Amino acid sequence: MNSIGIDIIETKRIQSAIKQWDKRFLNRIYTEAELGICQDRIQSLAARFAGKEAVMKVLGTGARGVSWQEIEILADSHGKPLVRLHGKAKEKAEKLNLSDFCISLSDTQQYAAAVAMASYTEPLLIDASP
Repeated sequence: MNSIGIDIIETKRIQSAIKQWDKRFLNRIYTEAELGICQDRIQSLAARFAGKEAVMKVLGTGARGVSWQEIEILADSHGKPLVRLHGKAKEKAEKLNLSDFCISLSDTQQYAAAVAMASYTEPLLIDASP
């Protein structure tokens, strides 16, 4: 069984937040590693923002359940995005028996989107009795 989350954002919203809050916004949302990967590219930052939102949906927490930096969207040696969880996000995933997070990011000049998925490591027991 899997848990899935999806998110889409207008890239201009990220651009506006950066214009208004600059480093304060960037350092609240992204880790140093993510900022290094994105290199100030608005579309890449927006895609990772959407990715974090999608992972929050997988976890069922919303933005209030975990901090933005506890969900890290990195890349492997080929550029494929990957999810690394820390702190409360990692604890929530463990509590839900979620593992093997996968994520896909996509962006255009106007929009960024992400789909995240994780597998349950143990079958969920669902009581089907009336």
